[in-house]
Amino acid sequence: MPEAFYIYCLGEEGELSPLFDEKLIEAIEPGTKLQLIAADALAAVASVVPLADYGEEGFQARLAEPAWVAARAMRHERVLEHFASRASVIPLRFGAIYLKRARVEEMLHERAAELRSFIKRLRGKEEWGVNLFCDRAQLLEQIASLSPALREINERAAKASAGQAYLLRKKVDAQRADEARAEVRRVAGELERKLSAESDGVVRLRLRQAETAEHGDLAAKLAFLVEREGFKDFRAAAEELAAHYASAGFRLELTGPWPAYNFVAESEVR
Repeated sequence: MPEAFYIYCLGEEGELSPLFDEKLIEAIEPGTKLQLIAADALAAVASVVPLADYGEEGFQARLAEPAWVAARAMRHERVLEHFASRASVIPLRFGAIYLKRARVEEMLHERAAELRSFIKRLRGKEEWGVNLFCDRAQLLEQIASLSPALREINERAAKASAGQAYLLRKKVDAQRADEARAEVRRVAGELERKLSAESDGVVRLRLRQAETAEHGDLAAKLAFLVEREGFKDFRAAAEELAAHYASAGFRLELTGPWPAYNFVAESEVR
Protein backbone atom coordinates (compact mmCIF):
# COMPACT_ATOMS: atom_id res chain seq x y z
CA MET A 1 0.00 0.00 0.00
CA PRO A 2 1.46 3.42 -0.95
CA GLU A 3 2.56 5.39 2.10
CA ALA A 4 3.33 8.98 3.13
CA PHE A 5 5.18 10.46 6.09
CA TYR A 6 3.31 12.23 8.86
CA ILE A 7 5.43 14.80 10.78
CA TYR A 8 4.75 15.77 14.41
CA CYS A 9 7.63 18.03 15.38
CA LEU A 10 11.20 19.07 14.55
CA GLY A 11 14.26 19.35 16.75
CA GLU A 12 17.95 18.62 17.09
CA GLU A 13 18.95 15.06 16.23
CA GLY A 14 21.29 14.81 19.22
CA GLU A 15 18.47 15.70 21.62
CA LEU A 16 15.73 13.61 20.00
CA SER A 17 17.66 10.45 19.12
CA PRO A 18 18.16 9.21 22.74
CA LEU A 19 14.42 9.46 23.32
CA PHE A 20 13.90 6.65 20.81
CA ASP A 21 15.79 4.31 23.17
CA GLU A 22 12.91 4.77 25.63
CA LYS A 23 9.40 3.39 25.42
CA LEU A 24 7.46 5.43 22.85
CA ILE A 25 3.78 6.14 22.68
CA GLU A 26 1.27 5.30 19.95
CA ALA A 27 1.70 6.93 16.54
CA ILE A 28 -1.19 8.58 14.72
CA GLU A 29 -2.11 5.31 12.97
CA PRO A 30 -2.45 2.15 15.07
CA GLY A 31 0.18 -0.49 14.38
CA THR A 32 2.82 1.95 13.13
CA LYS A 33 5.95 3.12 14.92
CA LEU A 34 7.42 6.56 15.44
CA GLN A 35 10.70 7.15 13.65
CA LEU A 36 13.32 9.85 13.27
CA ILE A 37 14.19 11.38 9.91
CA ALA A 38 17.48 13.30 10.17
CA ALA A 39 19.56 15.70 8.11
CA ASP A 40 22.18 18.34 9.03
CA ALA A 41 22.03 17.39 12.75
CA LEU A 42 18.30 18.22 12.74
CA ALA A 43 15.48 15.69 12.81
CA ALA A 44 11.75 15.23 12.34
CA VAL A 45 9.63 12.92 14.49
CA ALA A 46 7.55 11.02 11.94
CA SER A 47 5.50 7.91 11.22
CA VAL A 48 4.29 6.30 8.01
CA VAL A 49 0.61 6.69 7.12
CA PRO A 50 -1.50 5.23 4.28
CA LEU A 51 -1.58 7.49 1.26
CA ALA A 52 -5.21 6.55 0.66
CA ASP A 53 -6.16 8.45 3.83
CA TYR A 54 -3.41 11.09 3.91
CA GLY A 55 -3.03 11.99 0.25
CA GLU A 56 -4.55 15.32 -0.77
CA GLU A 57 -7.99 14.06 -1.83
CA GLY A 58 -8.25 11.31 0.78
CA PHE A 59 -7.22 13.59 3.63
CA GLN A 60 -9.77 16.25 2.68
CA ALA A 61 -12.48 13.59 2.67
CA ARG A 62 -11.36 12.25 6.06
CA LEU A 63 -11.48 15.74 7.58
CA ALA A 64 -15.26 15.61 7.11
CA GLU A 65 -15.43 12.63 9.51
CA PRO A 66 -15.45 13.99 13.10
CA ALA A 67 -14.71 10.65 14.79
CA TRP A 68 -11.71 9.93 12.53
CA VAL A 69 -10.30 13.44 13.05
CA ALA A 70 -10.85 13.45 16.83
CA ALA A 71 -9.01 10.15 17.39
CA ARG A 72 -6.03 11.17 15.28
CA ALA A 73 -5.84 14.73 16.57
CA MET A 74 -5.64 13.29 20.10
CA ARG A 75 -2.82 10.90 19.12
CA HIS A 76 -1.00 13.75 17.37
CA GLU A 77 -1.20 15.88 20.51
CA ARG A 78 0.00 13.04 22.74
CA VAL A 79 3.08 12.51 20.58
CA LEU A 80 3.83 16.23 20.63
CA GLU A 81 3.43 16.51 24.40
CA HIS A 82 5.64 13.46 24.91
CA PHE A 83 8.55 14.99 23.01
CA ALA A 84 7.95 18.63 24.03
CA SER A 85 8.25 17.66 27.70
CA ARG A 86 11.63 16.02 27.06
CA ALA A 87 13.30 18.17 24.38
CA SER A 88 13.20 21.56 22.65
CA VAL A 89 10.98 20.96 19.63
CA ILE A 90 9.16 22.93 16.98
CA PRO A 91 5.56 21.63 17.07
CA LEU A 92 3.64 21.18 13.83
CA ARG A 93 -0.13 21.33 13.80
CA PHE A 94 -2.32 18.40 12.82
CA GLY A 95 -1.90 17.47 9.16
CA ALA A 96 1.78 17.98 8.24
CA ILE A 97 2.28 15.32 5.54
CA TYR A 98 5.16 14.64 3.16
CA LEU A 99 4.87 12.17 0.30
CA LYS A 100 8.55 11.18 0.33
CA ARG A 101 11.13 10.70 3.05
CA ALA A 102 13.69 12.50 0.89
CA ARG A 103 11.50 15.62 0.86
CA VAL A 104 11.57 15.74 4.68
CA GLU A 105 15.37 15.51 4.59
CA GLU A 106 15.50 18.30 1.98
CA MET A 107 13.30 20.53 4.13
CA LEU A 108 15.57 20.03 7.14
CA HIS A 109 18.63 20.83 5.02
CA GLU A 110 17.15 23.83 3.22
CA ARG A 111 15.76 25.45 6.38
CA ALA A 112 18.46 24.43 8.81
CA ALA A 113 19.39 27.98 9.88
CA GLU A 114 15.76 29.02 10.45
CA LEU A 115 14.95 25.84 12.35
CA ARG A 116 17.95 26.21 14.63
CA SER A 117 16.85 29.79 15.35
CA PHE A 118 13.37 28.60 16.36
CA ILE A 119 14.78 25.80 18.52
CA LYS A 120 17.12 28.23 20.28
CA ARG A 121 14.23 30.54 21.10
CA LEU A 122 12.04 27.73 22.44
CA ARG A 123 14.72 26.01 24.51
CA GLY A 124 13.67 25.61 28.14
CA LYS A 125 10.28 27.26 27.54
CA GLU A 126 6.64 26.22 27.41
CA GLU A 127 3.48 27.83 26.12
CA TRP A 128 0.85 28.78 28.70
CA GLY A 129 -2.60 30.07 27.88
CA VAL A 130 -4.47 32.72 29.87
CA ASN A 131 -8.19 33.17 29.28
CA LEU A 132 -9.93 36.27 30.61
CA PHE A 133 -13.63 35.80 31.42
CA CYS A 134 -16.02 38.57 32.35
CA ASP A 135 -19.31 38.39 34.23
CA ARG A 136 -20.87 41.35 32.44
CA ALA A 137 -23.77 41.72 34.86
CA GLN A 138 -21.35 42.00 37.78
CA LEU A 139 -19.13 44.41 35.83
CA LEU A 140 -22.10 46.64 35.00
CA GLU A 141 -22.93 46.82 38.72
CA GLN A 142 -19.38 47.91 39.54
CA ILE A 143 -18.54 50.07 36.54
CA ALA A 144 -19.74 53.37 38.05
CA SER A 145 -17.00 53.10 40.66
CA LEU A 146 -14.36 51.72 38.27
CA SER A 147 -14.72 54.22 35.43
CA PRO A 148 -13.06 57.64 36.06
CA ALA A 149 -15.59 59.26 33.70
CA LEU A 150 -18.60 57.82 35.53
CA ARG A 151 -17.12 58.59 38.95
CA GLU A 152 -16.73 62.23 37.91
CA ILE A 153 -20.39 62.42 36.77
CA ASN A 154 -21.59 60.84 40.02
CA GLU A 155 -19.55 63.35 42.04
CA ARG A 156 -21.17 66.19 40.10
CA ALA A 157 -24.60 64.64 40.69
CA ALA A 158 -23.98 64.50 44.43
CA LYS A 159 -23.46 68.30 44.46
CA ALA A 160 -26.17 69.23 41.96
CA SER A 161 -29.81 70.16 42.41
CA ALA A 162 -32.41 67.39 42.32
CA GLY A 163 -33.26 68.01 38.65
CA GLN A 164 -29.64 68.19 37.52
CA ALA A 165 -28.73 65.15 39.61
CA TYR A 166 -31.49 63.15 37.94
CA LEU A 167 -30.21 64.03 34.45
CA LEU A 168 -26.61 63.27 35.39
CA ARG A 169 -27.54 59.86 36.79
CA LYS A 170 -29.49 59.09 33.59
CA LYS A 171 -26.27 59.92 31.73
CA VAL A 172 -24.38 57.44 33.91
CA ASP A 173 -26.93 54.74 33.03
CA ALA A 174 -26.63 55.56 29.33
CA GLN A 175 -22.83 55.33 29.38
CA ARG A 176 -22.59 52.27 31.60
CA ALA A 177 -22.40 49.71 28.74
CA ASP A 178 -19.78 51.69 26.79
CA GLU A 179 -17.63 52.15 29.88
CA ALA A 180 -17.92 48.44 30.68
CA ARG A 181 -16.61 47.58 27.22
CA ALA A 182 -13.77 50.03 27.69
CA GLU A 183 -12.96 48.45 31.07
CA VAL A 184 -12.75 44.99 29.48
CA ARG A 185 -10.24 46.34 26.93
CA ARG A 186 -8.25 48.05 29.67
CA VAL A 187 -8.08 44.96 31.88
CA ALA A 188 -7.08 42.77 28.92
CA GLY A 189 -4.33 45.25 28.07
CA GLU A 190 -3.04 45.31 31.64
CA LEU A 191 -3.12 41.51 31.79
CA GLU A 192 -1.07 41.32 28.60
CA ARG A 193 1.41 43.96 29.77
CA LYS A 194 2.03 42.62 33.27
CA LEU A 195 2.29 38.96 32.33
CA SER A 196 4.55 39.82 29.39
CA ALA A 197 7.07 41.03 31.97
CA GLU A 198 7.17 37.47 33.37
CA SER A 199 7.47 35.76 29.98
CA ASP A 200 9.50 35.71 26.79
CA GLY A 201 6.68 36.53 24.41
CA VAL A 202 2.93 36.95 24.10
CA VAL A 203 0.38 36.38 21.34
CA ARG A 204 -3.18 37.67 21.58
CA LEU A 205 -5.37 34.97 20.05
CA ARG A 206 -8.45 35.59 17.99
CA LEU A 207 -11.81 34.94 19.61
CA ARG A 208 -13.53 32.90 16.91
CA GLN A 209 -16.99 32.88 18.47
CA ALA A 210 -18.83 33.84 21.61
CA GLU A 211 -17.75 31.49 24.39
CA THR A 212 -19.43 31.40 27.77
CA ALA A 213 -18.42 29.43 30.85
CA GLU A 214 -19.46 29.47 34.48
CA HIS A 215 -16.95 32.31 34.87
CA GLY A 216 -18.75 34.51 32.30
CA ASP A 217 -18.08 35.47 28.69
CA LEU A 218 -14.63 34.93 27.21
CA ALA A 219 -13.21 38.46 26.80
CA ALA A 220 -9.59 37.78 25.82
CA LYS A 221 -7.38 34.81 25.03
CA LEU A 222 -3.60 35.09 25.28
CA ALA A 223 -0.64 32.75 24.85
CA PHE A 224 2.65 33.32 26.69
CA LEU A 225 6.05 31.75 26.16
CA VAL A 226 7.31 31.04 29.67
CA GLU A 227 10.64 29.80 30.97
CA ARG A 228 10.10 26.53 32.85
CA GLU A 229 12.28 27.81 35.68
CA GLY A 230 10.30 31.07 35.83
CA PHE A 231 6.83 29.57 35.82
CA LYS A 232 6.26 30.11 39.56
CA ASP A 233 6.74 33.88 39.12
CA PHE A 234 4.44 33.88 36.08
CA ARG A 235 1.72 32.00 37.97
CA ALA A 236 2.07 34.28 41.00
CA ALA A 237 1.62 37.36 38.79
CA ALA A 238 -1.48 35.80 37.18
CA GLU A 239 -2.95 34.95 40.58
CA GLU A 240 -2.35 38.50 41.82
CA LEU A 241 -4.17 39.95 38.80
CA ALA A 242 -7.03 37.45 39.25
CA ALA A 243 -7.48 38.45 42.89
CA HIS A 244 -7.33 42.17 42.07
CA TYR A 245 -10.08 42.05 39.43
CA ALA A 246 -12.35 39.38 40.92
CA SER A 247 -14.71 41.89 42.55
CA ALA A 248 -15.34 43.53 39.17
CA GLY A 249 -16.51 40.25 37.63
CA PHE A 250 -13.27 39.16 35.94
CA ARG A 251 -11.92 35.62 36.16
CA LEU A 252 -8.61 34.28 34.85
CA GLU A 253 -8.07 30.73 33.62
CA LEU A 254 -4.52 29.41 33.24
CA THR A 255 -4.06 26.49 30.80
CA GLY A 256 -1.02 24.45 29.83
CA PRO A 257 1.72 23.72 29.46
CA TRP A 258 1.34 23.31 25.68
CA PRO A 259 3.78 22.77 22.85
CA ALA A 260 4.68 26.29 21.67
CA TYR A 261 2.36 26.35 18.65
CA ASN A 262 1.76 30.08 18.74
CA PHE A 263 5.44 31.03 18.79
CA VAL A 264 6.47 29.31 15.58
CA ALA A 265 5.86 30.77 12.13
CA GLU A 266 4.71 27.40 10.86
CA SER A 267 4.59 28.51 7.22
CA GLU A 268 8.37 28.77 7.41
CA VAL A 269 8.90 25.18 8.50
CA ARG A 270 6.36 23.28 6.36
